[in-house]
Amino acid sequence: MPENTPRNVVSLGPRTLRALAHPLRIQLLKALRHHGPATASQLADRLGESSGATSYHLRQLAEHGLIEDAPEHGKGRERWWRAAHDGTTFDADLLDSEDPEVRGAANVFMHEVATIHAQEAYTWIGTRHEWDDAWSRASDLSDFSLDLTPEQLTELTGKVHALIESYGTAGTGDATEKVRLHLHAFPRSRG
Repeated sequence: MPENTPRNVVSLGPRTLRALAHPLRIQLLKALRHHGPATASQLADRLGESSGATSYHLRQLAEHGLIEDAPEHGKGRERWWRAAHDGTTFDADLLDSEDPEVRGAANVFMHEVATIHAQEAYTWIGTRHEWDDAWSRASDLSDFSLDLTPEQLTELTGKVHALIESYGTAGTGDATEKVRLHLHAFPRSRG
């Protein structure tokens, strides 16, 4: 098994969670994480937004330490940005914060992440014919229903996260591709 390479993950507090909880900011951060450094104009083209809007929201992300300058990419007056972290998390207690703005921000963040996951799955289904058969056979869209306690679910997701993290950045060479894994674990409606 590949050696574990820890990721640089930021844990959002109430202030940074509120700053990130905007659909365009989440999309900008995702684009920088997935595609690497870019300018406001490049991101505007990629996301179908105005460069004024992307510039404003990039500055807000930078102010909260979620992105940073990438001066090694810049030539002339263009300002390049990069993600400051590989991933984002927040304490589940923020979902029950006494501050309604924090609760709302947590809900917006979770909704946007779920939307991104669905979009990525739809894109894979729509483009899988463009990939070699080996990638098509290796891909997976599974779901499971288990009878678990909250403690068992916490243990299971912890073990899954540890297994995924154990693969780190082990892939190198021409045969590797960036692979997205989504984990959704929640109780099913009793109805």
